[in-house]
Amino acid sequence: MYRLFKIHNIRKTYEVDCLWDFETSDGLYKGKITVPTAWETIPELVNYKGKATYTKTMKLSGNIRLVFKGVSHTADVFVDGVHVKHHYNAFTPFYADVFLEKGEHEIKIEADNAYGENSALHVENDYYTFGGIIRPFIIEELGCAVINYIHFTPFKLGDTWRARVEVCVESKCESSCEYSLGLELDGEKFHLEKITLSPFEKKIYTNEFSFENVTEYSMENPKLYTIAATLYANGEAADDLIDKVGFREIEIRGKELLLNGKPIKIMGFNRHECYNSLGSSIPLQAMMRDLALIKEAGANSIRTCHYPNDEMFLDLCDEMGILVWEESHARGFDLKKMENPNFIPQSLDCIEEMIENHYNHPSIIMWGILNECASDTPFGRECYKTLYDKIDSMDSSRPKTSASNKNTTDICFDLEEIVSVNLYSLWYSFHPDNVSKGINDIKDHMKETGNGNKPFIISEIGAGAIYGYRNENSCKWSEERQAEILEKQLTASLEDDDVCGLFIWQFCDARVDESWFYGRPGSNNNKGIVDEFRRKKLAFNVVKNIFGKYKK
Repeated sequence: MYRLFKIHNIRKTYEVDCLWDFETSDGLYKGKITVPTAWETIPELVNYKGKATYTKTMKLSGNIRLVFKGVSHTADVFVDGVHVKHHYNAFTPFYADVFLEKGEHEIKIEADNAYGENSALHVENDYYTFGGIIRPFIIEELGCAVINYIHFTPFKLGDTWRARVEVCVESKCESSCEYSLGLELDGEKFHLEKITLSPFEKKIYTNEFSFENVTEYSMENPKLYTIAATLYANGEAADDLIDKVGFREIEIRGKELLLNGKPIKIMGFNRHECYNSLGSSIPLQAMMRDLALIKEAGANSIRTCHYPNDEMFLDLCDEMGILVWEESHARGFDLKKMENPNFIPQSLDCIEEMIENHYNHPSIIMWGILNECASDTPFGRECYKTLYDKIDSMDSSRPKTSASNKNTTDICFDLEEIVSVNLYSLWYSFHPDNVSKGINDIKDHMKETGNGNKPFIISEIGAGAIYGYRNENSCKWSEERQAEILEKQLTASLEDDDVCGLFIWQFCDARVDESWFYGRPGSNNNKGIVDEFRRKKLAFNVVKNIFGKYKK
């Protein structure tokens, strides 16, 4: 199961969630492995960095699309020994189209999670790059033409809801053909037009439509609608694509962030895709448990630090009315890392794949880039502008932001609609030891740079604790110290009228690269209010009480 709903009625699809032949390139392990999974679930591979191959023989024929929701972090795809696709980035989907004669065919995927100069985004970091086919793999049988995506952009004109609908279609045959493209919302047809595709041509069709008597999407009532596009050839359905959408509008008004014209206060969590022995390959039931705990704690938002999330998780957020800041991939890059010649191309690819595939999720209210990167340098500013421009070219309906740790030296605040800053007062010695002073210093810098009238979010705030370590002296790493610090941090932040929201670092403890061991007991980032097994720390109820107090 790779979505919460069926995305095709016409196109035949098969999720290949079974055993594959598996072998590491160094001969450390050879045997069977399930797909999807992080290969760290195999005891011999718990710390493995390198290449491994997945192999399976299948009966296939015709135009076939091999869809990968996530392979970490580099993938090379071979069909019958022929290389058909290269892809970089663990957290974004990709596909390979092939034509196959009827019969048995060998599918081989070579995955690599090792670090090196060719990998600009996946580097040793304060989280762990798990290896393998970590998200679902799907086979699709294509006809003479295919619908690649639907993008649905709702907006209100007076009292009427309208939407711009963009549909990308592609010919898969050697001759020009005429088709009809039909659109439906919750089973009701609202558009039909004739189109012509030249051989192997790709076209985008865009129209605007009005919709009467629809219900707005909100946190309290996350109403979803089913949009379907269907291609007809000679009166017969040839292909289709189905998605879920919501009628909601995100706006900025001065220092306020608005949802459907009403100011919202963000009270959220940063969350890594990391779940005890499962690593980053998290089943639906575990995702649901995370969201149930997040809602129990009183939160209304999630930031997908520091990469695009599994689409199943985003589907759940849509259904539950939990707002999402989705972030492209990059964390903690100094100037040298940003000067890697692969940095911009790989970042642009990640943004393009993230937005193209996740565009319709109504829960996503902002796009983020470049957590704690060199936003205080001229070259860094050029990089930020390049990536922000890419977002604008694909989606101008959502605001942009970036979590900065250059609090009073950042020179990129003018490039974003929302200013977001990471502030760890009372935890790290290099942050102000007074929460309100830290906030005021940032606000002063915003005013000095002409950005004082923008929404301001504290994108990370928190403290660490090792689950089960209690100490009456409330020493560092004790649950008591974490609870005390979070109470002070959250209270000062939420009482400040200029702060439109915050994201606690973090929801759950998460594995980190061992190079971070000096400040990460157990090679974990231990700032979660639950541990990697989702056991609650003392801070959980502190957060629950404070979020409950400030919830409107």
